[in-house]
Amino acid sequence: MEGEQRLWESFYTANGFYLQSFEHTMAASVVINRHTTASLPHPHVVYVVEVTVNSTRTVIERRYSEFVALHESLRDGFPFPPKRVFLTLFFPSAWVDDQLVAERKAGLAKWLSAVLWAPEYQNVPLLQQFLSRDAIVPFTSEIDVEDVLPSTLSRKAISSFFSIRQTQKKPSMISAAYYPEWCVGDHSPEDLDFTKFDLLFFGFVTPNADSKLGWGPATSDSLKRLVTSARSSQADTKVVLTIGGWEGSRYFSQTCSTMLNRMTFVEAVVAAVNEHDLDGINLDWEFPNSKGSGNPYSPEDTANFLLLIQALRTALGASKIISAAVGHTPWLGPEGVPISNATAFAENLTYINIMNYSVYASSSPGPNSPLGDVIKGQRKLQTTAEAALLQWRNSGFPASKMLLGIPLFGYVFKSKRTYLNSGNRMVPNQTFESFASHSFKGAHKDMGGKSAEEMTTTTEQLESWWNKPIPFKQLVASGALVKRFDGNYGQGSGYTMAWDDSSSTPYLFNPEKKVLVTFDNTRSLAAKVKFAQENGFAGCATWSLDHDDDYTLQDVIRTAMGKYN
Repeated sequence: MEGEQRLWESFYTANGFYLQSFEHTMAASVVINRHTTASLPHPHVVYVVEVTVNSTRTVIERRYSEFVALHESLRDGFPFPPKRVFLTLFFPSAWVDDQLVAERKAGLAKWLSAVLWAPEYQNVPLLQQFLSRDAIVPFTSEIDVEDVLPSTLSRKAISSFFSIRQTQKKPSMISAAYYPEWCVGDHSPEDLDFTKFDLLFFGFVTPNADSKLGWGPATSDSLKRLVTSARSSQADTKVVLTIGGWEGSRYFSQTCSTMLNRMTFVEAVVAAVNEHDLDGINLDWEFPNSKGSGNPYSPEDTANFLLLIQALRTALGASKIISAAVGHTPWLGPEGVPISNATAFAENLTYINIMNYSVYASSSPGPNSPLGDVIKGQRKLQTTAEAALLQWRNSGFPASKMLLGIPLFGYVFKSKRTYLNSGNRMVPNQTFESFASHSFKGAHKDMGGKSAEEMTTTTEQLESWWNKPIPFKQLVASGALVKRFDGNYGQGSGYTMAWDDSSSTPYLFNPEKKVLVTFDNTRSLAAKVKFAQENGFAGCATWSLDHDDDYTLQDVIRTAMGKYN
């Protein structure tokens, strides 16, 4: 975020947050320890908010719905306690849902403190009006049903409200993550918190020269451990086997090329699904009719891929998951341009996982995972989440079968620049022919193959990551990124963190060290989830589980989805 202060000192108190900048005089705290129900015209919950900015203390009373209105007006992207009706509506004898009130006190204080910290919101009139003691907040004139106490609602009103609520209720979004085999050592299946994941994509096995599945020495054992742990956890986490990958797609074209090869492959897949008690498979072909990492390919790849998927659906049945990892556009047809009609694929696939990452993996600094158009109004193909939705939806693939791929890694450029190639800046010329290879080099592979010792670095050693992807946790371990009081992350010593409005992503830079890092943080991740929600996506899938700072980023994604463990 542009203008973010360098170093923060933070303290947590009961339902309150405090932040202070060492470099500037600005200091702010938000405390919500109390609430009142003595409110008119009808009794409802009002939170007593103590706000201190630069030693000036103000006490205001605000409803939850007023916080919601401000949050939606600012479009800030910070984690926010979700809309959730008082559970005591089901129990007329109860008064106030203490658990929900406590959750909102902590969540609202945390959110407001983050907004006060962010420089771009500090002088916004709506925020200043919200913070004014005697101001009449313009956002909401009527009391929202989520503010009203259970005992003040009639039985008829309760029935009417829940009837409407059930009609409008949307399916819960899927929180998915990739679990590559190489992270088993540091993230053993037996120690995973499966409540964080609705679906895990285990990887990788690969098609081999015989059109069967190639397994590593310990792959089968690791998969069995993961499935056993998931089932015993009682978290209802689904486990799906990923086949292929950036360096594992060499024999896909051959495997799909003939009926005999397809039958051989399908038999191997069915055997693997049955043996390991899997919930399905994920086909990660990077990419049909494109060389990818130097793979053989054919103009008939996409047509043959459809035949393979149809055969797999017939063999596995309707209940098993069959998904495919894809780029920003549909697969390339015989002419080398994206197919215009993907409805047959949609009929047989459960999901597509749109890999909206590794977009700029070159010497020219740009956003790793842009949300919106890098150049607004640009008519050329744009490798963004918005463009991917448009391209796939126009081909007949419904958003309800899309998972938005979200990176838990960044990219380190060797550069003295203090800006990204976006907005009015230069953007690479991306043609359909070069799209796949340019945009997803190294999409699903290990982060440079560094050992645990090599990954224990300081900020002075970030130069060793030049022109490489870097796990988010490594940015934190290096000190270039510092976890703050509110669960968000700020810049570390020697680095400046800025926000790129065009792509809705943050970046770090240090011109003296020739380091520029583009990555995703809690704010940009929440914005991506909101985009997926608003456009009817089935959910989001992160690459990859082992890059997280513990479960911090996965928790941000789940919170933005309205999921709480």
